[in-house]
Amino acid sequence: MIINMDHLNVIPFDNISMGSEDDPNTALHLQHHQPHNLDFDFDYPNNNNDDDLLEPTSLSDPNLDPYEGMEFDSEQSARIFYNSYARRVGFSTRVSVYQRSRRDGSIICRQIVCSREGFRREGNENRSKRQRTVTRVGCKAQMTVKKQSSGKWAVTKLVEDHNHELVPPDKVHSLRSHRHVSGSARSLIDTLQAAGMGPSGVMSVLIRESGGINNVGFTKVDCQNYMSTSRQRTLGPGGQAVFDYLKQMQAEDPGFFYAVQGDFENSTGNVFWADANARMNYSFFGDTITFDTTYRTNRYRVPFAPFTGWNHHGQPLLFGCALLLNESESSFVWLFETWLAAMSGRCPISITTDQDRIIRAAVSQAFPGTRLRFCKWNVFREAQEKLSHEYHSHPTFEPEFHRCINMAESIDEFESCWESLLQRFDLSDNEWLQSMYNARQQWVPVYLQDTFFGEMSILQGSDSINSYFDGYINASTNIHNLIKQYEKAMAIRHEKEVKADYDTLNSPPVLKTPSPMEKQAANLYTRRIFMKFQEELVETLAYLATVVDDIGSAITYQVAKFGEDHKVHHVRFNAFEKRASCSCQMFEFSGIICRHILAVFRVKNVLTLPSNYILKRWTRNAKSGVVLDEHTLGLPCNTQESLAARSENLRQEAIKYVEEGAESEHIYNVAMDALHEAIRKVAAAKMCGSAPVQTTVVNGSQQLLSCSLDEDEKIQELTAELEQASQRCEAYRTKLLCVMKDMEEWKLRISVKVQNVRLKMKD
Repeated sequence: MIINMDHLNVIPFDNISMGSEDDPNTALHLQHHQPHNLDFDFDYPNNNNDDDLLEPTSLSDPNLDPYEGMEFDSEQSARIFYNSYARRVGFSTRVSVYQRSRRDGSIICRQIVCSREGFRREGNENRSKRQRTVTRVGCKAQMTVKKQSSGKWAVTKLVEDHNHELVPPDKVHSLRSHRHVSGSARSLIDTLQAAGMGPSGVMSVLIRESGGINNVGFTKVDCQNYMSTSRQRTLGPGGQAVFDYLKQMQAEDPGFFYAVQGDFENSTGNVFWADANARMNYSFFGDTITFDTTYRTNRYRVPFAPFTGWNHHGQPLLFGCALLLNESESSFVWLFETWLAAMSGRCPISITTDQDRIIRAAVSQAFPGTRLRFCKWNVFREAQEKLSHEYHSHPTFEPEFHRCINMAESIDEFESCWESLLQRFDLSDNEWLQSMYNARQQWVPVYLQDTFFGEMSILQGSDSINSYFDGYINASTNIHNLIKQYEKAMAIRHEKEVKADYDTLNSPPVLKTPSPMEKQAANLYTRRIFMKFQEELVETLAYLATVVDDIGSAITYQVAKFGEDHKVHHVRFNAFEKRASCSCQMFEFSGIICRHILAVFRVKNVLTLPSNYILKRWTRNAKSGVVLDEHTLGLPCNTQESLAARSENLRQEAIKYVEEGAESEHIYNVAMDALHEAIRKVAAAKMCGSAPVQTTVVNGSQQLLSCSLDEDEKIQELTAELEQASQRCEAYRTKLLCVMKDMEEWKLRISVKVQNVRLKMKD
C-alpha cells in the first residue's frame, strides 16, 4: 500500500505545554497542532493486552478505500493510510480528538479529520489586522480508529462526505498535509546552509535534484522558514530537564551512557544515550538494527530517533536513543560512531533506515561492513510524491508497482517485471525510478534475502518501521513529557517480555506431528518462534523433493509443492556435514529453517535439527551463556555491581527455578527449603556488607556420578523414542506418496475420458 504520512504543523519543540498526565483521571488536555486549532484528549481505561507481532498488516489493494472494521498495525499506519486516501480523493487531513489509557497513558483512540472540519474560533483580534482566509467550513469527513485487545487499530467510525469542493489531482500537492520539508530535504538544506549557501541557492539545488519545482514538495517560503528556524533550533527550557535526567541516570547506574555533540549548556547540541539494559541486550540481539527516523517524515515536535532491534520473542527492543537538532552528514556520522562506541565497537550485520543519501553516506562511513537496507515504508511514501502523475493517470500503476517489488521470487523475475512496468507506462526516462533501480539491492526484497534482518518473511521487507515507541512518543509529544513517555514505553515493553518469557516456559505448544524434530524445536525455541517453525514443518507434508544432481559430496534437490511444479526451489544438501542451502534463502534472512530444506531432511531421515540451524537468538536461552566484555562496555569490572545486570540475571534464573521447582510436591518442598536458605544467606550478606558468604559442596563427586547415570538413561529413552517416531514418519510418508500416486492416476484417467468425449462429439 502506498502511504503518505499525516503531517502536522512544524512547531518549536518547547513552545507548547501539554496538559498534565500525572493524574490518570484528567479529563481534558488542549493540544495545538495549528494556530487556533483545538484538539481534545479524553482519558479512558485501556483493557487491551496486545502482543507484539513480527509481521505488519498489509492491505492487498493499495487503492482500497477506508471502511468500518478495517484494521491497521498502529495508529501511525492508520494516519498514513487515511492521508494517502485523502491525496487520491483531493483533500487535506489533520489529527483531532484522541483518548489516553488510564492504565499506562498510551493513546488508545484517535480521530483523523478533513482539514476543513470545524470552524475557526472568533477571538478578540484587532480588526485592523489582515483578515485571515476562511479554511474551516464545518466539514464532517473523518475516520476514527481505536486500539483493540489484539493490539490492532480498527476503524470504528467513518464519514466520507465533504461539504466543499475537492482539489483536482494536479493541485493536491499544495495541500498542507501533502506539503512538507521532507527528512532528506532537511538534511540537504542543513548541509548546504552549513557551507554558507543562502535560501535561493539552496532552492535551486533542490529544484535541480528533484527534477522540477513541482517535485520539490514545498515552496521557497517553506525553505526560508526552515532555514530561519534551524539557526535557532534548540530543545528550549525543557531540554535542561532532559540533561538533568541523563546526569541523574548516569550517577545511579555506571552502565548508563550518554554523549552530546555541540553546546551542552545551551541545549543546542545533538544528544545520544543508552542505558545498561540496552547495551546488554545488544550483546544478545545486536545482529540487526533499525535506525528509526520517523520524526523526519512526520513533523515531530521533538527530533527523537531511537535505535531498535528484535528480541528472542520477535518483540521490539531498544538499543539507544538520540535527539537530533542538526541533520548534516557530520551529525549523523557523529551519532553512528558514538552509538557504536557505546555498543563495544561491534557493528551489526544489517541496518534498516531512511534512504536519504546523507544518512547512506554516514552509514557507509561508520558501519563499513554492515548491509544497509532502505525502509520500504519510506520508499513507497516517496514514490507517491515522485510518481503522483502516474498514480492519478493510471489507476492500475500503483498495485502493479507494488506487485513487482513484493511478489518477485527471483532476481530474474523482478528484472523482467520492472522492465515490463517501465515500458507499459512509458517511464523508461523517469529519473527517480532510475535512481531507485540503481539502488535496488538496498530495498527490493529479492536482493536482500541473503542477509539476516530478523523478520519472519522476506516479503515483509520492512513495510513499516520497527516502532518501539508506538503509542507513547509521536508527532504531538513535546520535550516536557518526552522522558515520562520514554519511561512508560520502557516499562510496558519490559512487562511484555517478562510475560512472553513466562508463557514460553509455562504454556507448552500443541504438537501437530509425531516428528522428534518438532518436539526438539518446542523445547528450544520461544513460543512465538516455534509457531513459525511449526508452520514450516507441517507444510513439508505437501512438498516433494526430487534429486536432480548427485555428483560429488553434495546432492541437489528440486523441491515443489504437490500440484505446483511451476514454483520450484533448489536445495543443495551435504549428507556428511548435514548442511543444506535453499534458493529461497529464508534461513539466511530470518534465522528459521525453511520448508524446502525440511522436506529434504525428511527424505534423508535427518530427524533432529542440526545445531548449525538453531540460531541462539531465537531460543529460550538467548540471554544465557554470553560473557560480556565489561571493560569495553564501560560497565564496572565486577558485573555484580551493575544494577541492570544483577536484575536481569536474577530474573532469568528465577523464571527457570520456578518452572523446575513446581514439577512435583517433593521437588517443590526441596525448592522452598533452598529458597528459605538463600533468603537467610542474603540477609547475612547484607548485614556483613560485601563479605562473601561461605558455601559448602557436599558429596560433589557422588552427585556428579548420579547425574551422569541419569543422563545415560535419558539418552537411551530419547533414542528409543526417536527410532519409533522415525518409523511412524516413514509410514506416513509412504501412505502420502501412495495417495498422491492414486490422484495422478485418476487425473490421467479423467483426462483420457475427456479426450474420448471430445472425439465422439466431433464425430
